[in-house]
Amino acid sequence: MRLVIQRVSSASVRVGAETVGAIGRGLLVLVGVEREDGPASALAAAEKLAGLRVFDDGAGKMNLDAAAAGGAFLVVSQFTLAGSLARGRRPSFDRAAPPETAAPLVETLVEALRRRGFEVATGRFRAHMEVALVNDGPVTLIADF
Repeated sequence: MRLVIQRVSSASVRVGAETVGAIGRGLLVLVGVEREDGPASALAAAEKLAGLRVFDDGAGKMNLDAAAAGGAFLVVSQFTLAGSLARGRRPSFDRAAPPETAAPLVETLVEALRRRGFEVATGRFRAHMEVALVNDGPVTLIADF
């Protein structure tokens, strides 16, 4: 499971004319599920996200996690994160998990964050989405589980 994590002042995701998910301050998490991933990957990712200290404290240091900073999560499935550019000019998505495997794992991640008390908005699985964000910092991290 590959995550691209962006600290945001705000973020939203639209499908057509409808906003399906939006947050204020928090973390936008793009999630790519790979074939070998399972529930343990999703739970490890949720644990890491819940404790990730990327918000500034009173001294301007990244010492606060999302709970301490009052942050929310916007989780958006993005199968292209499992893409490979190793050969040729067109990405290969051979490593991407099939939708029937990926969707439940993304939901496992979302539910694990919600069980920890976080507000979690989502995109819409398998839809063409437009993601808008104001990257705060900018702070962008990549994590593999």
